[in-house]
Amino acid sequence: MRQLRKLKDLNHFALQARDGEIGQFKEVYFDDKSWVVRYLVVHTGNWLIGREVLVSPVHINKVDGENKQILLDLTRKQVEQSPEMDSKKTVSRHYEMEYYQHYGWESYWWLEPPLAGPVAPPPMSPEKPDEPEDPHLRYSKEVRGYAIHASDGELGNVDDFIVDDHTWQINYLVIDTHKWIPGKKVLVAVAWVKSIDWAMSEIVVELDRETINSAPAYDPSELISHDYEVELYSHYGKAMKA
Repeated sequence: MRQLRKLKDLNHFALQARDGEIGQFKEVYFDDKSWVVRYLVVHTGNWLIGREVLVSPVHINKVDGENKQILLDLTRKQVEQSPEMDSKKTVSRHYEMEYYQHYGWESYWWLEPPLAGPVAPPPMSPEKPDEPEDPHLRYSKEVRGYAIHASDGELGNVDDFIVDDHTWQINYLVIDTHKWIPGKKVLVAVAWVKSIDWAMSEIVVELDRETINSAPAYDPSELISHDYEVELYSHYGKAMKA
């Protein structure tokens, strides 16, 4: 069943391969054009001597919130033999090509349109198009703290991300409004983002501060219901997708 989850709530969830645990959830890499999570970053602990690995949402069978587990359709050997990565460095297209070759899949950036969620790519074709220059991947840890600007001034900072655990689409930014409304956090749909200045670490939303201030209260301790989403979109006068 679809559930909207804060990325922070997934911290320390155990990732379970078919034959045992591989490590704990750490962060994600997401596509800065579509806001789709492309990879989960997993800390493998003592198993691979602290190595970090990437897991595509394609491999996820289920997110088990009750037992704090993410169940994978993978073996430990597949994970162990996957290309090594370093979350302190940008994930390059070269690394992604190695990753997809490891699993024998056609890379998502060659598909028209590109994959929008965790749907298994087709087998690799013998001929590959030229490699795109920019993979457009952003590390969630780096984007936390970005300044948020409303249409009439600075509002606060990105505190977290709300992700659909079925499609792995980031639906909302959680905004800490301490610079405008002390102690309040609000949700802003990524569809309402007007522009992003990655160099200046700033995100501009097409909403004014007063409208955001009067939005339905967001309680981080509660799951986001469909009724709450309907109320939120109605408040902002936005059409909610089916």
